[in-house]
Amino acid sequence: MKIDLNADIGESYGNYKCGLDEEVVPYISSANVACGFHAADPVVMDKTVSLAKEHGICVGAHPGFPDLNGFGRRKMAVTPKELKAMVQYQIGALNAFCKAYDMKLSHVKPHGAMYNMAAKDKALALAIAEGIYEVDPSLILLGLSGSLLVEAAKETGLGGANEVFADRAYNDDGTLVDRSQKGAVITDEETAIQRVIEMVKNGTVKSITGKTIEVKADSVCLHGDGEKAVEFARKINAALTAEGIEIVSMQNLLREVC
Repeated sequence: MKIDLNADIGESYGNYKCGLDEEVVPYISSANVACGFHAADPVVMDKTVSLAKEHGICVGAHPGFPDLNGFGRRKMAVTPKELKAMVQYQIGALNAFCKAYDMKLSHVKPHGAMYNMAAKDKALALAIAEGIYEVDPSLILLGLSGSLLVEAAKETGLGGANEVFADRAYNDDGTLVDRSQKGAVITDEETAIQRVIEMVKNGTVKSITGKTIEVKADSVCLHGDGEKAVEFARKINAALTAEGIEIVSMQNLLREVC
């Protein structure tokens, strides 16, 4: 049994530090790097790609809405054509740094509101998938487990990987509980670890109402800007290893999932 362990990193901006990238990176196998719209800037992107190369982990683009003030977590009224262009623009920006460091961009994971909207809107999901395919059909699209994003990836001809979350609560329909609601973010380490093991080994997780729902776990996400990001990363990594679950990079997983 194998799993990818990913984190959203590179989300600092100018003099404003966000996240614990240097501390989290040693425990993950793939990094989703902000591309300058919801967070990051050219210097931060350069530094983050360099950090990923130093630790031998895969780099994926983490495109978001152009919303620095809202950290890309606010919904935007965009057309599929606009969304496609946003995604392609951001992939291109990060890919330049990957080329500078002689690295291959491995995947794309939309951020925040873009991710959640596309998980339920087929037109938006297809716009993202088509945009990625036109840039590089070898890239994998990382989307919410069982969502329209993963479905759109496969329809477009991309590899699609199902993502589950260590530190987020689920609704009964498998979507993520909105961050504005109580209990949306899981802060207890042991609870998060137990949920990750259940999702990876059994393909199930308890929703916020207590209902058992099915998920498919190709990659587990933990947030690099979380209050307990380092503890989560270290303990989840150790727990997966103890269960005999091999942590592999997105590139290696790509060959088996797609």
